[in-house]
Parts: sequence; C-alpha cells; structure tokens
Amino acid sequence: MTYRPLEGKTALVTGGSRGVGAATVRKLAADGAKVAFTYVNSEERAQGVVAHVAGQGGVAHAIRADNMIEQDVAAAVARTVDHFGGLDILVNNAAVATFTTLTELTMDEIDAMLTVNVRSAVVAIRESLAHMGSGGRIINIGSINAERTPFPGQSVYALTKGALASLTRGLAHELAAREITVNNIQPGPIDTDANPADGPAAASMLGVMATKRFGTAAEVAAFAAYLAGPDGAYITGASLNIDGGFTA
Repeated sequence: MTYRPLEGKTALVTGGSRGVGAATVRKLAADGAKVAFTYVNSEERAQGVVAHVAGQGGVAHAIRADNMIEQDVAAAVARTVDHFGGLDILVNNAAVATFTTLTELTMDEIDAMLTVNVRSAVVAIRESLAHMGSGGRIINIGSINAERTPFPGQSVYALTKGALASLTRGLAHELAAREITVNNIQPGPIDTDANPADGPAAASMLGVMATKRFGTAAEVAAFAAYLAGPDGAYITGASLNIDGGFTA
C-alpha cells in the first residue's frame, strides 16, 4: 500500500499554476492532501494542473486570485476552507521579480514586489491562522538571494525574500504554543519557464554553483512536502537552502 503522509490534510498553495507552485500542488496531492491553489492569469494552465492531479488520483481545486489585492488573498483562504472543510497547510509561493538596478526600477515595480512577495504572504498567513489547528504547517518559498546577491539588479527582490526569512523566525515563536510550524525554503537557480536552465543568465549562475546544474521544481516541491508532513514536525523558524551549492 502506498504511504500517503498527508492523507486527510488540506493545503493552499499560492501561485500554483506553474513552476515550483505547480510542482508543489502535484506533490502535496500525490502525498494525499486535498490541494487548493491560486492563479491570476491562465485558467487553461490552472485547469491543466487540476486535470494532472485528478489523473493521478488526487484532488486539486483552482482559485483565481490576484496577490496584489488583499481581498483576493483573504477570499482564497476562505474559499479553500469552504471547498474542503478546513486548512492545515499553507504554502506561500506566489512571487514577482523585476531584476534591474534600484535607480532603474519604477515605484510600481518596487511596490509590486513588496506587495506580492511580502504583504500577500502576511495576509495569507493571518487569514489561515483562523482555521489552522495543532499540526498546522506554514511554508514560505523564499530565495537564496536573501543570503547572496552576486549579480547587480537583485537588491529589492532580495529585500523581499529577506523579509520572508525574518517573518518566518518571528512567527515560529508566536505559533509554537499552537503546535504550528513555520519554515522558509530558499531555492537557488531552479529550471522554470521564468528562469530556464538554458537561458541567457544560466552560465553566470552556474559559474558560482558547486553542482553546475539547475535544480528542478520537483526537488523544491519534495522539500516542501517533507516540511508539510509528520517527519518535519521538529523543524520551525528555519530558512533552508536548496541551491546546488550556490552559497557554498
């Protein structure tokens, strides 16, 4: 019989229609969770994730929500609870990035990164806590750029991911008495549509890595699933690197 460590659990993944988010939806569902996820643009792509999960015997539910809008984030949590009857796992994956120097960034671009990468995560956590009980899991998807920014143009993006790391540490103490863990995964270069392993920036990133390869979205998803499961119960307040030696 297949071991499904998340059987009976319900999860919400923000930004779950592609890349690391979609891989996380698929992995959590494969491990037995019922998974809601948000998307903002392509309904076709979102429904493709739902269909893939269903084809593997799992359950997923797509929710259109814009992480720039506080009410959308709050509504996504409420709709997850209404649809599945509870919420045990929150994965804050939604993020935006504009890589250019501070003097070239517009204030709209700066505000978008601060809002989606930080504020929406705070809103999702706050709303989710009304429904989480003992054994709840909050998993933030940060970035290795919170610790290392070797290339120009990453400063504000790195600031937002550093904020997630700080939030994780603080909330670990706030929520320990409720037996809810809070952790932050910090991926290095991951092969996705937004950052392909054969893209124009790949050579420079590989040059500072130990493994000389990009990671896969599935590898990050497996890390998230471990933290979401019973074997991850003693880990909280941690920022955990999965970066192929980017920081080695």
